[in-house]
Amino acid sequence: MPTAPPSLTFNVSILNMLEHVLPHALKIPAIERLKGKKIILASNSPRRKEILRTFGLAPEIVPSTFAEDLLISDFSEPHEYPVATATHKAVQVYEKLVEENPEEAPDLVIGADTIVLTHPQPVTSDTSYSLLPSHNQELLEKPSSKEDNLRMLLDMNGNVCEVVTGLVVVYPVLSAPGYMIKSIDERSLVYFADSPKHIVEAYVESGEGIDRAGGFAIQGLGGILIRKIEGDYNNVVGFPAASFFKLLDMLVEEDEDFLSI
Repeated sequence: MPTAPPSLTFNVSILNMLEHVLPHALKIPAIERLKGKKIILASNSPRRKEILRTFGLAPEIVPSTFAEDLLISDFSEPHEYPVATATHKAVQVYEKLVEENPEEAPDLVIGADTIVLTHPQPVTSDTSYSLLPSHNQELLEKPSSKEDNLRMLLDMNGNVCEVVTGLVVVYPVLSAPGYMIKSIDERSLVYFADSPKHIVEAYVESGEGIDRAGGFAIQGLGGILIRKIEGDYNNVVGFPAASFFKLLDMLVEEDEDFLSI
């Protein structure tokens, strides 16, 4: 059987590498516009990768090297903090890839950062929650140790936390600095069951929560600690898929340069 010339095989392989839209993706304008485009996820999170694949996107993974050393105290609103971190991640990766190969600049870089805040302000119809006493919100990032993990979870036990993901997309435009940044923040409420201390301790000993913002994984063993959520479940896992595709749809409708350069 004759084989394709090397040049043809090479070109086909390039096309395959660039096709980040999977066959099962929904046939909606935003996803159709992504076909044949170079899509980058500026995160090494397996959970974000898995969520995107569920909805038919398989971006190239290029983790950001941004130090993530911003101070939440520098922001007037705590919800601005993950958006700023996600912006730095996405822009750093975009600029790095353009510098390395200007002729193969990415068409879309996706950045995300998720934080957990204790004692969110009452924004829910749950009257039992609305009657809870007011507290200052505390940022809960990844626990530094099992002891820190236990402290976090005992503080949230029987209480409510707010999961906030800053989501950013960066794409090329003709005007300076050569790219556009669009961002949103997605918020979900997580209601913790009033669990016996030995259950919380057993979860901490499992080690599952040690590398998770807030010290728990709702999609894993950590689900045993959760009574209910309000908002996007995927946001609690780490990537607000519904709002992401809504943002892309809006950009397709409102920005004629989006993914067209």
